[in-house]
Amino acid sequence: MLAIAVALLIAQGFSALLIWHEVHQRHIAALVNGAAMRVTMAVDPAAPPPPPPPADAPDHGHGDGHHEWRGPPPASGDDTLRLPRTVRLHVDAASPEQPGDGPLNEIEVAFRDALVAQGEAPGNVIAVARDAANDPLVRPLLPELRVRYRLGPSQPLPVLVLTAAQQADGRWMTVRSFMPANENVVVFRLLRQTLLTYLVLVVAVGLILRRMTRPLRALTARLDAFAASPGLAGQLAPQGPADMRQLIIAHNAMEARLSALLDEKDVMLGAIGHDLKTPLAALRVRIEAVDNDAERQRMATTIEEITRTLDDILSLARVGRPDDPIEATEMSALVADVIGEFEDLGEDVVLGDTARMVAPVRALWLRRALRNLVSNALRYGQRARVALVREGACAVLVVEDDGPGIPPAELQRMMEPFTRLDPSRNTGTGGAGLGLTLARAIADQHGGMLVLTNRQVDGRVVGLTARLSVPLAK
Repeated sequence: MLAIAVALLIAQGFSALLIWHEVHQRHIAALVNGAAMRVTMAVDPAAPPPPPPPADAPDHGHGDGHHEWRGPPPASGDDTLRLPRTVRLHVDAASPEQPGDGPLNEIEVAFRDALVAQGEAPGNVIAVARDAANDPLVRPLLPELRVRYRLGPSQPLPVLVLTAAQQADGRWMTVRSFMPANENVVVFRLLRQTLLTYLVLVVAVGLILRRMTRPLRALTARLDAFAASPGLAGQLAPQGPADMRQLIIAHNAMEARLSALLDEKDVMLGAIGHDLKTPLAALRVRIEAVDNDAERQRMATTIEEITRTLDDILSLARVGRPDDPIEATEMSALVADVIGEFEDLGEDVVLGDTARMVAPVRALWLRRALRNLVSNALRYGQRARVALVREGACAVLVVEDDGPGIPPAELQRMMEPFTRLDPSRNTGTGGAGLGLTLARAIADQHGGMLVLTNRQVDGRVVGLTARLSVPLAK
């Protein structure tokens, strides 16, 4: 929107500048052509050069002080000032230029070209701007000019323009005229028109963009909601322009297909869980008939490992579509409950600093993630230290162990499914390599993250730190 507004402003500014330039050129052309015509028609080589007018020249009209104005008084709204005919063209013995005049090079060049185009061969040519009050011929006419053109005492007069051409005999034919008074008016009108057009365009473009972006914002919110809880509830109705409606229709169809696939996956996983756990339970009963205690124990351990791995696989598959709702949970109480379970089992777990804070979580799943992290710390580092800290808008569960750590190149890979390090790091069975994967999936489910780092002292790795963060309640 800002880029479009700036582009429109630049385009409107250029348009206004071009219009003003065209009006300005038209004014100059009218002024120059009129002056050249008067000079051409008034040239009389046989006439003797008149003496230059005195500085306080009174009246250059008729002898009775009445000035010969061409045409009737101007109508209301006509802001073009015209001088009497006797003042408009004057013959000077010397150059009419005087101190304080401002050169008008553009008009001077155009005036010379206009004279040449009319068959004249002018000598020196000048074009200057002058304050009307400083001109000896126009100054006496100012009161009458203000009355004739209904100008207030404080209203400024337009710029007086003197265009003069020197003849072969040395005389100067001087034409006095006012720069069109409406040129400044044109500028203000153009500015007003430009701003009005700009505002109309910006409002129109803003409404169009809003009509386009409102469905986009709704679609973005729907994507976030679907990612957090896949399901068809809350699907968007097609809205906005035709392309946007087609996009929403296609997105709704994709959601329906994904939901159907997820439902099929849940059904399949349920069937797999039932079909595998039932024979495993039967095997667990049958091995009781084995007389060899050591063999029976190995078989029972194997069945328990298969059952635990199956539970992890099913949990990992279901983590994307949890059934339990998100609830505001006091995090320090949740952590204390989980650590208490390990303490009851006689595990070397230490609960460090905790801060009271409330986070919207699925408590059952977060407990599972914390158990996995503590179990990994106990398996690979013999002991676990757990803390709960606040970092910005997140609650962070920190689990440290005193194990050998993980090679830096393997830190990210260790959170992938079924990934395990060399057996030398494993003091027990090592599991199926799903504990960290499930913990990371649970963190992602809550909009947080799981980060693993090696803890070092004097450049030597002394353990692993797992940091699981979840957003706090707003």
